[in-house]
Amino acid sequence: MNVFLLFPDRDFDPKAPLPPQSEALIQDLELETVFQAMARSDKFLYQTIRQVLLSSLTDPAEIRYRQDILRDCLAHPETVRRLYAIPLEALYRKQKHWMGIFSRTPGGILSSAVQMLEMFVELLRRLEQIAREEGDAFQSAGWRRFFEMIRRELDEAYFLEVEKHLRQLRFREGVLVSARLGRGNEGIDYFLCKPRPSQGHWAKKIFSRKAPVYSFTLHPRDDHGARALGDLRDRGLNLVANAAAQSADHIDNFLNVLRQELAFYIGALHLAESLGALEMPFCFPNVLSAHTRKHTFDGLYDVALALATQHRVVGNELEADERDLVFITGANQGGKSTLLRSIGQAQLMAQCGLFVPAGSFSANAVQGVFTHYRREEDASMKSGKFDEELGRMSAIVNHLRPDALVLFNESFAATNEREGAEIARQVIDALLECGIKVFFVTHQYELARGYYERHNPRHLFLRAERRPDGSRTFKLFPAAPLPTSFGVDVYQKIFRDSLA
Repeated sequence: MNVFLLFPDRDFDPKAPLPPQSEALIQDLELETVFQAMARSDKFLYQTIRQVLLSSLTDPAEIRYRQDILRDCLAHPETVRRLYAIPLEALYRKQKHWMGIFSRTPGGILSSAVQMLEMFVELLRRLEQIAREEGDAFQSAGWRRFFEMIRRELDEAYFLEVEKHLRQLRFREGVLVSARLGRGNEGIDYFLCKPRPSQGHWAKKIFSRKAPVYSFTLHPRDDHGARALGDLRDRGLNLVANAAAQSADHIDNFLNVLRQELAFYIGALHLAESLGALEMPFCFPNVLSAHTRKHTFDGLYDVALALATQHRVVGNELEADERDLVFITGANQGGKSTLLRSIGQAQLMAQCGLFVPAGSFSANAVQGVFTHYRREEDASMKSGKFDEELGRMSAIVNHLRPDALVLFNESFAATNEREGAEIARQVIDALLECGIKVFFVTHQYELARGYYERHNPRHLFLRAERRPDGSRTFKLFPAAPLPTSFGVDVYQKIFRDSLA
């Protein structure tokens, strides 16, 4: 049985390597806040959500497959939680009873496997009941395939057959083993035989004629004889013990995969509840092929900021279709970095099949999201700040592919403006020539002005809004770069507040 709730044709691999620069993405986009909100202190949810969210899909069809499944989860959250409780209970029971964890003999392995299978049968019956009663309410291809598989594979005939075999594997009337004599009269070719069929009524059993048998009885203190007899029994049980253990492992693996794949959707339900409590909108994005250039949204906001502050935050609009380069300039503390962070968050959320924090969102898929943000001074003084920036840029370039997305935040500002602008220009031009989409937040007027004067229709310039009284709206709009970032507003506000 296959779960296939994250991919249409394969199971989720929790041990797959994360994309390069993942730690930088977590730091620069403040994804830790998102992970924690989705996991709610559950370590398993945290690890799974982290793996899924950072491992972007690039095929729009696979993204829509997950989106449709998530839509069903949002429509039927209690059913999804009931499903998730089944593998959790299996894990709890295994840990509580330590079923055969120290067993090494076939008899011990068989006993452990039978215990596990009996427990699994009970849980699988519960799974089949949910599929039978609730499955028709789900609309997505992934859920319908899953529930159809459960109803087909776990019908009543299956359970009756399994329960019959489990009763037999208890061997309450002893074990019937056949063997041949080999060299030196040593027993070989041990086989477990089917038990003799019941003879019906008890009176018939008593008065029926029995075939003569040869038997022996061990003395109660004959420890060596008991061990020898136990060894003979284990030889006969070896094959069936292995088969039962493999069957238990198969069901256990299925439940583990079910737990892993549902963990992502449980986290999504948590996030939806958190955003709903803040009355912040979210939507399912329209994700197009990576070879197109699409980037349009309405009401996009920084989801980490909303979750951290527990308040409504300002959203922004953008229409950047057919654009390769977006420059973001304007007033200090005007929302430039926040917008850049929200763009990166939304791209990752969209490409893992999650909803995005916006009223509407359309973008092309990208071949990886990369960030190059300003860092604090190196406390160890092993290198200068500018050297560190160039080193990180070199590491990013090693992993870039056409149609990737790179987000720059105040990059190459650790040197004088002329030198920083020239280096940034060469980096940006090289990226654009390779078909990479670039968003660049900067205070370097020379850099932004140089691109603005090219009048390239594939370049877009946004500017953070500043009102005449110096206040910020945290909204950005298309506008030419200005030679000032109005840092004096921040200076006056800080000193005015400190002297007040």
